[in-house]
Amino acid sequence: MGKKILAQRAGRGTQTFRSPSHLRVAEAKYPPLSEDTRKGVIAELVHDPGRWVPLARVVLEDGSEFYTPAAEGVFQGQVVYVGPQAPVAVGNVLPLNSIPEGTKVFNVELRPGDGGKLARQAGSYSVVLGKSGRYAIVLLPSGEQRMVLGECRATIGVPAGAGRTEKPLLKAGAAYHKWKVKARKWPRVRGVVMNPVSHPHGGGSHQSVSRSSTVSRHAPPGRKVGHVAASRTGRKKR
Repeated sequence: MGKKILAQRAGRGTQTFRSPSHLRVAEAKYPPLSEDTRKGVIAELVHDPGRWVPLARVVLEDGSEFYTPAAEGVFQGQVVYVGPQAPVAVGNVLPLNSIPEGTKVFNVELRPGDGGKLARQAGSYSVVLGKSGRYAIVLLPSGEQRMVLGECRATIGVPAGAGRTEKPLLKAGAAYHKWKVKARKWPRVRGVVMNPVSHPHGGGSHQSVSRSSTVSRHAPPGRKVGHVAASRTGRKKR
């Protein structure tokens, strides 16, 4: 008889695999949409465990506040503006149709009012390439060009925390603490190095799956590893 594989144990939702959401400071998103341009102050820059970019707590003049990924170069006490008439300066939040072409932006909304979805990671940014009717053309960090509604908001600048990946981990303990605050199990052992009792890919005289790794969508949990319900695998034929 076999044993529970990693995918089965993860699905049970124990503390080992559960996301440590109790460590999160706050949800990082823009305030609700408004046609007015509001003035605010960066009250503090905070570290959010598991998020590799610091957060800025912005207090607006009406007393409301929100958290947003901090731009590189902002500081505590800096005055920022949120709205269509805001000046184009680092840390300010404007709709894409008010941002000049060639400007670096981050935390770009996919839909007006969703709070920001694209280019939120430390050091990543998007570039406003142009305007086309109601839409703005945005170059994403992946190199993809996407048409986004001009009413969608973005922050001027580059997210703080760039260069994080340049620092070597040096030891496994550093990687352990790095992933401990993320919703990810580490280390993750490959199935082909296990015994047959521990994983469907285990066993054999050498490390290989030794059979087709494509499995049905309706396979039982102990079998559903590899390419689940794959429409195609391997290199594309030209």
